[in-house]
Amino acid sequence: MAAYTDASGLPDALPDAGEGGARGYNPLMYELLKTINDPSDLRKLDRRHLKQLADELRAYVLECVSRTGGHLSSNLGTVELTIALHYVFNTPEDRIVWDVGHQTYAHKILTGRREAMATLRQLEGISGFPRRAESNYDTFGTAHSSTSISAALGMAVAAKLKGGRDEKRRRAIAVIGDGAMSAGMAFEAMNNAGAMDADLLVILNDNEMSISPPVGALNNYLARLFSGHLYDTARRTGKSMLRVVPPILELAKRAEEHAKGMVTPSTLFEEFGFNYIGPIDGHDLDGLVPTLENISRLDGPQFLHVITRKGQGYKLAEEDPVLYHGPGKFNLAEGFRQSVPAKPSYSQVFGDWLCAMAEREPRLVAITPAMREGSGMVRFSERFPGRYFDVGIAEQHAVTFAAGLACEGMKPVVAIYSTFLQRGYDQLIHDVAIQNLPVVFALDRSGLVGGDGATHNGVFDFAFLRCVPNMTVMVPADENECWRMLNTALDLGSPTAVRYPRGAGPGVAIESDARTLPVGKGEVRRQGRRIALLAFGAMLHPALEAAAGLDATVANMRFVKPIDTELLRQIAQTHDVLVTVEEHAVMGGAGSAVSETLAELGIQRRVLNLGLPDRFIDHGDPAKLLASVGLDAAGIVKSIRGVISE
Repeated sequence: MAAYTDASGLPDALPDAGEGGARGYNPLMYELLKTINDPSDLRKLDRRHLKQLADELRAYVLECVSRTGGHLSSNLGTVELTIALHYVFNTPEDRIVWDVGHQTYAHKILTGRREAMATLRQLEGISGFPRRAESNYDTFGTAHSSTSISAALGMAVAAKLKGGRDEKRRRAIAVIGDGAMSAGMAFEAMNNAGAMDADLLVILNDNEMSISPPVGALNNYLARLFSGHLYDTARRTGKSMLRVVPPILELAKRAEEHAKGMVTPSTLFEEFGFNYIGPIDGHDLDGLVPTLENISRLDGPQFLHVITRKGQGYKLAEEDPVLYHGPGKFNLAEGFRQSVPAKPSYSQVFGDWLCAMAEREPRLVAITPAMREGSGMVRFSERFPGRYFDVGIAEQHAVTFAAGLACEGMKPVVAIYSTFLQRGYDQLIHDVAIQNLPVVFALDRSGLVGGDGATHNGVFDFAFLRCVPNMTVMVPADENECWRMLNTALDLGSPTAVRYPRGAGPGVAIESDARTLPVGKGEVRRQGRRIALLAFGAMLHPALEAAAGLDATVANMRFVKPIDTELLRQIAQTHDVLVTVEEHAVMGGAGSAVSETLAELGIQRRVLNLGLPDRFIDHGDPAKLLASVGLDAAGIVKSIRGVISE
């Protein structure tokens, strides 16, 4: 059994993974874990052994993530809950839907992917999120938040429609974090579930909510009481008997709610039609297992409130769960050390710009849907707390909230990942663009993002933004250009998106007097003959490298909307082949915009559109992924030579 003794909270002995990374597990250390190949093996264990398994499982998660990188704090916090769920419920027949899914490493290890953890988030390795194609225990693919209750409700209703009351009941369980509960979609699903009286269990994995009272013996006792047959039968029988006297029924219902509300934050969830149970210690298997067993025998919608701690069992992660939310590789004994990058990331450039502009422009306000750290807004939130708004995981609200601010003369900047803006698309069109409001969208994590894979790749924004009237879409090729585009967007007075990638730029210094850019104007970066490469954003640099061996012209287009019509006309008249290069889906992307513009101008030229193919790109090293789809310099050259040879 692993014991936690030193300052970092590490086990006494850590397995030697050997040179080059994890090779699986150390059987001398993982005495129980090595016997668990799927949850049926777990269910054979005596309950007394579950605590030892939890210690081994937590140590193994630590070992794996330290060698591959990935999400850590959230996974350490759900070890006991994961064990209890697979121990009590008959998975995969019973369906578990993990919200977001960045807390499912223990789940993956217990469901047959123990050795595969060495390939976590790597090219051709296993995903960092649940994935239906990866395992039948991954019942629903996730990675964006607040979808679990809707999906689990659909599964619960399907089970009832397919099996009927006489069949053995299939349970549907949604595990959702307190952050994900801030999104409207979660409450829409709960509202629907309560009205349908479905056999659905929602587990709130609460590791931050201030409304939660202290967890102790009394709360654990109450959780078992509220989930037990005696209480449930009495509650249902009492309601049926009192229906003939509605005023007394209402009085009894209110008395029950207020009695429970004195010791639990149950009232809100009861109003949705759920039987609220908890809060209960999410690290206490002696409390979790019997409570889940009781709940498994109840009918109708149930809501279990579980209190956990991010980073549980690893002291460094407990003390700084944000730092250990998604660390890269690190030394377990020393912890994760953030190195100072040689070049600033685009997120950092944005954060610096935000602070600089806020000093000059008192009307500037910044909005984020729960991505303060990822979007580089920490310093702004500290320096300008009155103008910083974290609205929680609520992308739709973030966009319309910005629209309301703009209506009153403020200058809102919405910092949002490209892939998350998809969730606020209706609001972008209806509430911002139709009214032509001056909202700036700083689109971080555009293009391929690496380990998070298809769910987080921002590769559709050109297509869904450029078709919207009143929108301007800019794409910087370097840090200085990003700064100038943000200046331009703030001054434009209409809806504008500045789209930049994850990670560092090429290292171009930001000019102290970086001004605005002329709207809709690109530039020629290299003059050549016959072939012209029209590059968008970060693709400028591989395009320049490719052009050197082709004697090709390279244009930095800068704007996806409006396209620089005059520059395009000039290049088309002096070159035989035009090649568009973008880190975006080819269909509907910047290359499509170029082809449409040429058609409008009545110019016929051979056009080669290079970009991402019509399929979802998996997780892996971004450079390798770009090379795999021909968007590195060598791939660009190869594609162009193929056209020339034809």
